[in-house]
Amino acid sequence: MSQLLLDTHTLIWFVSNDAKLPNTVRETIETSRTVFFSLASLWEIAIKLNLGKLALKGTFEDLEPRMVEAGITTLPVTFADTAQYRHLPLHHRDPFDRILVAQAINYSLILISRDAAFDAYDVQRMWA
Repeated sequence: MSQLLLDTHTLIWFVSNDAKLPNTVRETIETSRTVFFSLASLWEIAIKLNLGKLALKGTFEDLEPRMVEAGITTLPVTFADTAQYRHLPLHHRDPFDRILVAQAINYSLILISRDAAFDAYDVQRMWA
């Protein structure tokens, strides 16, 4: 399997063993050689927690050891990612999701997300 980039909900469901994550997606993540999670998504989680728009099983700080245990690598946001972001059409209005698109393009990653809005971009998206 190619290298993957997990959307925010995908990581949360994966590390918390949530039944919302389809078994086929879980198996794909578990058998992939490289799985990334964007630093932008960690920022999104922190913001939503502060606003009361998200609840986690466990604490925010629990995410890092769970990600390490699962072999998930944090992908930093680089200047090249923000440059790519600037040139994306506004098919998806969420700035966090658009930076994931930019990163998926820049690093040739398969985006693992249930969000079909990503399909408007020139990226490969996978879900069940």
